[in-house]
Amino acid sequence: MKAVFLDRGSFPESAKISLPDWITVTESYHNSTEEEVYDRIADADIVMTNKVPLTRRHLESAQKLKLVQVLATGVNNVDVSACKALDIGVRNVAGYSTESVPEHTFALILELRRNISRYREDVKLGRWSESEFFCFMDHSIDDIAHNTITIIGKGSLGNRVAKIAEAFGMSVLYAEHKGISEVRTGYTEFEEAIQRADIISLHCPLTDTTKNTIDSYEFELMKRTALLINTGRGGLVNEMALCNALTTGQIAGAGFDVASIEPMPIDHPLQELTRLPNFILTPHVAWASSNAISRLLDLANQSIQAFFEHDNK
Repeated sequence: MKAVFLDRGSFPESAKISLPDWITVTESYHNSTEEEVYDRIADADIVMTNKVPLTRRHLESAQKLKLVQVLATGVNNVDVSACKALDIGVRNVAGYSTESVPEHTFALILELRRNISRYREDVKLGRWSESEFFCFMDHSIDDIAHNTITIIGKGSLGNRVAKIAEAFGMSVLYAEHKGISEVRTGYTEFEEAIQRADIISLHCPLTDTTKNTIDSYEFELMKRTALLINTGRGGLVNEMALCNALTTGQIAGAGFDVASIEPMPIDHPLQELTRLPNFILTPHVAWASSNAISRLLDLANQSIQAFFEHDNK
């Protein structure tokens, strides 16, 4: 049986990738273009992809293909309906980053509230040695204790963020779905949750209904002292509305790990925002702690094994 990994380069070289012993042939490619995919999966039984797209035409050309194993939570890079029609299994890997993403979320929050990097750079420039007093306070420092955090998405990541928030002494609100009038137990009506928040953190998937969950209207509802954190998906926030909110002072700051286009072009709207001291952008690495990567690859191995032992019979 043959397995092909289309974008091995999206993982560190040091990451160990184990596969079931009965896979006798493996081929790994650093990355794969749309045209390269056809030849590379032509005689594959298993295709592994992190972000390389698999279209209906790709899938139809792979006569032996039995399983597409996505090495990520989302499967939006795979034509799932085509897989179903062609009797090709599709599996993802979920729950591997329930520590990494929430910790990254709070790294962004704490950086925005306490300005640690800005103080570090000032110290490197000799600013402390020039200070008249024992300290200098050129940049604002605010606590997160007693803040209200509104979490959009009550899955494993949202729940973990809530636990960390409570440990910091924060109050937690879970926002009901946008535009829904009937509020479930344990949730707060969407607009109210936005208005009450000192910090808003996004942890929901990107779908047709969640696209632009945060748009111009939501920024108008937010406190001027609020922070917006997005470690979910770029399309959850209207990026032009974000640019306006930050440049006009509608909100106090934002921390993003995602963009609507990835890799993010140099002329992307978020690139200009990186010049602002109250905006932090990291390159979609919230998921990528060494522990999370090891867990993801272990779970992918188990997923492939389970598919051929149970699901494919």
